[in-house]
Amino acid sequence: MASKRPRNPATDDLEQLRSICTRVLGGHGFRSAAEILSAIPADVGKDQYGAGGIVTELEAEICNVLGKPAAAFMPSGTMAQQIALRIHADRRSCRVVAFHPTCHLEIHEDKAYKRMHDLVGVTVGNARRLMTFEDLRAVPGRLAAVIFELPQREIGGALPAWKDLQQQVEYVRSRGAAVHMDGARLWESTPFYRKKPAEIAALFDTVYVSFYKGLGGLAGACLAGPEDVIAEARAWRKRHGGTLFGMWPNAAVAIAGLRQRLPLMPRYHRHAVAIAEKLRAVRRVEILPDPPHTNMMRLLLRTSENKLRAAACRVAREQGVYTFKWSGSGYTSPTRMVELTVGDATLEFKPQEVADIVAELVR
Repeated sequence: MASKRPRNPATDDLEQLRSICTRVLGGHGFRSAAEILSAIPADVGKDQYGAGGIVTELEAEICNVLGKPAAAFMPSGTMAQQIALRIHADRRSCRVVAFHPTCHLEIHEDKAYKRMHDLVGVTVGNARRLMTFEDLRAVPGRLAAVIFELPQREIGGALPAWKDLQQQVEYVRSRGAAVHMDGARLWESTPFYRKKPAEIAALFDTVYVSFYKGLGGLAGACLAGPEDVIAEARAWRKRHGGTLFGMWPNAAVAIAGLRQRLPLMPRYHRHAVAIAEKLRAVRRVEILPDPPHTNMMRLLLRTSENKLRAAACRVAREQGVYTFKWSGSGYTSPTRMVELTVGDATLEFKPQEVADIVAELVR
C-alpha cells in the first residue's frame, strides 16, 4: 500500500481548516444561518414585491437615520448605485460621471454603468490616496454626478477631513453636478467625524448604504434621497428585476443589525486604534492608514503569498484562529496586503494578541 503523502503546509486549504477554528480575527465571525435568521421576530410583517411589512419599516427607519425624505430597499448596492447615477445623468442630460479610481463601479462591476446605462466614467485622482479638491478641479467638461466613497475601502478605510469634504462637495455642486455618496460603510465613518449619519448624509443628494458589511446583515441596501428621485429609483428597481416577491428576511435582519451595531461603531473604532498601536512594533508590517480612520485597516505584510498562506494555515491548526482568507499584491514585491475589519469577533482579542498573531503570519 502506498504511503500517505505528507501534508504540505504551503498548500493546505485554509477553508478546510475552518471547522477546527474556534475564533475569527476579523469582522463578526462565523455565524450559522440559524444564528443570522434568529434576529427575525416571529411576528415580522412580510412584504410583497418590496412593499409593506418590514421592508417599509426599514425604509422609514433609514429615512430617519439618514435624514432623507425617502428611501428604497434594494437587493444590492450595485443596483442602487447604478440607478442613482442613471437618474442624475438623465436629469442633467449628461452621461459623464466621476469617481475615485478604486470605485466599486469601476473595478468590481464589469463596467455595468457603461454597458447598461450608457454612462461615461471618469476617474479622479490617484488610486493610492484620497481624492482631493485639486483632483476635482483638473476634471474637464460637464459632469452629471460625482461619487464620494466614505470611507475609501481600497486604501484602508481612509476618510477626508470634514472641511475638505465640504469643500469638494460644494465645488461639485457649483459645476451643476449631483453629489452621490457610496456609503456602504457610512456607519463606520461616524466615529471619525464625530457626527451622526444624518449629518454626514446631509452633504449629499443621494446616499447608498449597505446592510451586510459592518452591520452584519444579509444582502441588501437602501438608496435614500429626495422623494421624486426615489420614486424614479423604484421604477428602475423594477426594470432591473430588483422587486423580488419577498424581501422581508433581508430587511428584517438589516433592521436588527442597524439597531444592534450602529451604536457599537465607536467601540469598534477604539479597538482598531488600539490594535494599530500594538502592530506598529511588529517588524515587516505597515498599517494603512495609520492610525485607522475607521474600524478597518489594510496591512502590508512583507512576505510572499505562499508563506502567508502556510502561516495562516499553521495559526488555524495550532491556535484555532481563522485569520485572512484573502490577500492581494502589495505595492512593492514581495508584499501581501490583507484587510482587517474590527467587529464582534475581533473584540474578543486583546490588541497585543492580534499583534502577536500578525507577527506569526510574517515570521
